[in-house]
Amino acid sequence: MSEIKYSWQGDTSRLDQKLQNNSNSDYYPFHMPGHKRRTIDFSNLYSLDITEIEGFDNLHHPQGILKEAQERAAALYKAEETFYLVNGSTAGILSAVSAALPRLGTLLMSRNSHKSAYHAVCLRGLETVYLLPAPTEFGISGSVSPAHVAQALEDLPQIAAVFITSPTYDGVVSDIRTIAEIVHAYDLPLIVDEAHGAHFGFSDEFPESALACGADVVIHSLHKTLPSFTQTALLHVNSDRIDRDALKRYLTVYQTSSPSYLLMMSMDQCIRFMENEGADQMEKYALQLKSFYQQAKSLKHLKVFDKTSVSEDVCFDHDISKILISVGNSEITGQKLYRKLLNSYHLQMEMCSGHYTTALTSIMDTPEGFQRLIRALKEIDEKISLSGNRSKAGSKVIYGSKRSSRSKLLTSNDIYQNPKPQMPIALAIEQPSERLALKASTGHISQEFVYLYPPGIPLIAPGEILTGKIISIVDQCQKLGLSVEGLSDQSNQSIKVVTL
Repeated sequence: MSEIKYSWQGDTSRLDQKLQNNSNSDYYPFHMPGHKRRTIDFSNLYSLDITEIEGFDNLHHPQGILKEAQERAAALYKAEETFYLVNGSTAGILSAVSAALPRLGTLLMSRNSHKSAYHAVCLRGLETVYLLPAPTEFGISGSVSPAHVAQALEDLPQIAAVFITSPTYDGVVSDIRTIAEIVHAYDLPLIVDEAHGAHFGFSDEFPESALACGADVVIHSLHKTLPSFTQTALLHVNSDRIDRDALKRYLTVYQTSSPSYLLMMSMDQCIRFMENEGADQMEKYALQLKSFYQQAKSLKHLKVFDKTSVSEDVCFDHDISKILISVGNSEITGQKLYRKLLNSYHLQMEMCSGHYTTALTSIMDTPEGFQRLIRALKEIDEKISLSGNRSKAGSKVIYGSKRSSRSKLLTSNDIYQNPKPQMPIALAIEQPSERLALKASTGHISQEFVYLYPPGIPLIAPGEILTGKIISIVDQCQKLGLSVEGLSDQSNQSIKVVTL
């Protein structure tokens, strides 16, 4: 059969052409995927794309090459058993929570968990008890306290499993070793969403892996911080506290029945790369990060988060690969800093919030990329100094404090308020509802999620009371240009509430 050829040169309405244009540009990717467009280069991916044909095994019943590939990943991460995830960490979280608890069971979970954990709660009709992370002066959520885990387990014997997000989207790590010891004293399973920590354990300059700390199930997104295609992830099992057969069954439920061999090829290549070169490359990577942080100390108004500036009780550990850049006491916002880096310096950051922006780095970043970022920050920092829009010399920087009489920058501490649950998520979704203007919904029970994406952490979940504070925060987020999602009303002007 002759090759089919199409002509679309210059047609920027085509996704493939737009992707090619982006690849050919000088925009530097301080965002996922972790391969940073540098690792896998095949001339014709179509020629490699297959389904489960003879000799290529079956992901849902692996006996050959895919079984060996998963065993290779388990050996690398020192897990009892590892499963490929072609539907991302989301599929792993859904499967782990579903297998760990009976329907209508009670899950103890960190409030700052990804929306996929909440979706698992909904699908299984679970009750939730939340662990609130400590606030930080920087304005981001800190670690989950082991003492709070212990207290919850002592007070609530109905808890059947514990779910912790570590590291967070901001790179904050909790004391998983101590938490695991506490949870296991009750003979309960600990699930850790370590999606952003697939690179842990390959260098002492980064936090210890949750697997090494005793977690029972750990989920890793390879594509976030390692050289692998978007949507690739791993689920590791390290004990028998969660029924292995049930876990495998749910993996077939939440994953496609036609897994992509291109994604699985990417995972295999990533694992082999880390086997052979991971330790050396991670050491070089750590040196680049240390150099960046050292240079960032000269910034006068922009501030880069440094874990040494906070107590261990607030932030047990921090992943230095997540570079958090606060606007400090300047008059600009995190959104304006993000736009300045993008439009003036062609640096595409991972995300922005009201008071900071995040550069997501990986083992594949280049020295040139880091130098472009620090030069840009120094130039922006100097212009802030010349603008006069700053606090008096010598004044202490209080992140999230009032910058001027006209505005107050939203911090994560402001955005993520203590929830006021009224009923389980699944029950709320099944109740009769009505649609109200968002501004008129105070005091009602939400039937919808509201979250910023990224990072995908709910501001409000179904079954929780909509307070005036929450509604005001949603309004402020929209005015700042942050991406508010979850509402069925795409204009974000109304919300479905439960009618009792």
